[in-house]
Amino acid sequence: MELRQLRYFLTVAEELHFGRAAERLHIAQSAVSQQLRRLERELGAELFARTTRVVRLTEAGDRLLPYAREMLALQARAREAVDELRAERAATVRLGTSAGLGARLDAVLTAFGRHAAPAQVELVTGGIEQRLAQVRAGGLDAALLRGERTPEPGLEFLPLWRDALMVALPARHELAARETVELARLADLPLRLTPRSRNPALHDLVMRSCREAGFTPVPGPEFTNDQDTLAAIGHGRPSWTVFYAPHAGQLPVPGVVFRPLSGPAPTMPTYLAVRDGPPGAALRALIEACYEAAGATETAPARDQACRAPGAAGPHAREAPGRTG
Repeated sequence: MELRQLRYFLTVAEELHFGRAAERLHIAQSAVSQQLRRLERELGAELFARTTRVVRLTEAGDRLLPYAREMLALQARAREAVDELRAERAATVRLGTSAGLGARLDAVLTAFGRHAAPAQVELVTGGIEQRLAQVRAGGLDAALLRGERTPEPGLEFLPLWRDALMVALPARHELAARETVELARLADLPLRLTPRSRNPALHDLVMRSCREAGFTPVPGPEFTNDQDTLAAIGHGRPSWTVFYAPHAGQLPVPGVVFRPLSGPAPTMPTYLAVRDGPPGAALRALIEACYEAAGATETAPARDQACRAPGAAGPHAREAPGRTG
């Protein structure tokens, strides 16, 4: 039994006329008659009583009719479900981003391309509260956030990875010769750090780590932007700052080296914020891509120990007022 035969049967049952049924189906009347004869032979019963003037359903036809309608309705719903999935996969996913993601973001986008082609990702910047509000309202499908999170109504925070902080030092400084720099050895060097009002998560992590190492850092000039701050570190009076390990090494800067920290080795967590509820196909693919990227870049800090420089937007970047990660 074929769905095509059931469709022909239902159309004839509704029209009670082979000619009009053929017109509705846009096929020849002989094709309709031929397929219905095959269906009757398969079922072992006549479905229509035919005369030269009248077509009517037999008892077997009456019994088949509701099942034919049900099966064709199921086919339509199945097609709609697949069409919806295809449309979701071809949709654009809007992702709020954090500064300084570097290799992490590259890995996410590469994995997403494998999981959800031809869907696209649109990257959106903004302050952390703005990104969270957009996720709640549906303006963003998800947002990458740095710093520890607490539960919030209507949102779910999926833990992804932790990024190590690396110290940026003048290449001429004695500490640049070390593979790893103990945090306490930076106590006498001025620290170029973004104000807490611009990036509280990063500011608090650095200050807390310095206190654990037994010192309060010497305040240096404020971190302004990557280009100017790194140029000052490389060519001005000795000072230091921090960058996320996965981002280090993408744009070499003369006169600056990047080294892992120890005693303690500060790390920053990253979460993916999504709305409560089951995700669509494209968002599921993005979540899988984030988890895949977390695994693929798990050893990034070790690989990046000897990186020379960060990218153009480091961990201090202020993409909007109140941006924390």
